[in-house]
Amino acid sequence: MFFYVVAGVTMGLGLYCVITRGRGRSSRRSRPSLLFTVMYWLYSKTHVGYWYHRHLLTKAREKYPDGHSVTSAVTFGDLKIQPVAIVSDNYSYVVMNTKRRIAVVVDPSDPEAVQAYVKQEGIQLAAVLTTHKHWDHSGGNHALKRMFPGLPIYGSATDGVPGLTNPVLDGDMIQVGGLEFHVMSTPGHTVGHVVYQLDGAPFQAPDSLFTGDLLFIGGCGRTFEGDAATMLKSLEKVSSQPDNTIIWPGHEYTLENLLYGETIDGDNENIREKLRWTKDRRKARMATCPSTVGDEKQHNVFLRTRDPAVAEAVGMATRRLTGVTEEFQASVLAELREMKDKFKVST
Repeated sequence: MFFYVVAGVTMGLGLYCVITRGRGRSSRRSRPSLLFTVMYWLYSKTHVGYWYHRHLLTKAREKYPDGHSVTSAVTFGDLKIQPVAIVSDNYSYVVMNTKRRIAVVVDPSDPEAVQAYVKQEGIQLAAVLTTHKHWDHSGGNHALKRMFPGLPIYGSATDGVPGLTNPVLDGDMIQVGGLEFHVMSTPGHTVGHVVYQLDGAPFQAPDSLFTGDLLFIGGCGRTFEGDAATMLKSLEKVSSQPDNTIIWPGHEYTLENLLYGETIDGDNENIREKLRWTKDRRKARMATCPSTVGDEKQHNVFLRTRDPAVAEAVGMATRRLTGVTEEFQASVLAELREMKDKFKVST
């Protein structure tokens, strides 16, 4: 038994490197290797991935006892949204109705950090919203169910979210403590990935989108369980929201994303300005979230697959002359994603 545990953990160490630094199925020309397929299955479908997630949590707590980034709450009247920096670059979000002293947490992969914040604020944790099954987003679900008996866990049944009690579908509405979330199905990163849109109207606030690994500031997620056409449709669901919609991403990837974006569209002043701002923030280890839909459409190359400059950068300027179809945009997105997977930040 001990041998199998050690072997599993050792394999987990390797599979995490393959998954987080390897290539997803981002292009029609690039197919996942057998090694990647096996490792990804072990990570996403078995407790090998969970064991390694717990290992990462332990190491991250040692390295960043106060979290990997300095975060600040955003408030609109009785609405308070607090990012919680966990693991090495993840964000969970505690969404509170401060008048009712009730909270919902999004993607709580570090249950102890969530529990500590809830206790500090003196609030009642009423629900967990999970964007997808990957352990760095769902790894705290079971523990939180033990800490808070009867706690509902929302997420996609298609994705096999750990600890799931309340499966959701596209278009569903979740009402908890005066907070109203609308579910959007956004496959691509995983087959059952969803995002949650918080209705800001009761608080005289813009809507908020908790985007998990679909959309980052300046970037998008890898297509582990989908293709570029699927990811394009999911991204368009988000980019079609009002420009003032607030984006809360699942990771602190902003600096690397914008450095990559600069190689694609270096003449874009929006990218350069956001990059300067981001560098200043990250020097002080300050979080770069949130963003807005309007801002992302200006500096996120993954939302600009119709742009001639982006098409030219991925070698598709000539093909663009025949028309900007969905197939064309998906091809641009596939090239952007494959180039990003190969991108290395120069030191």
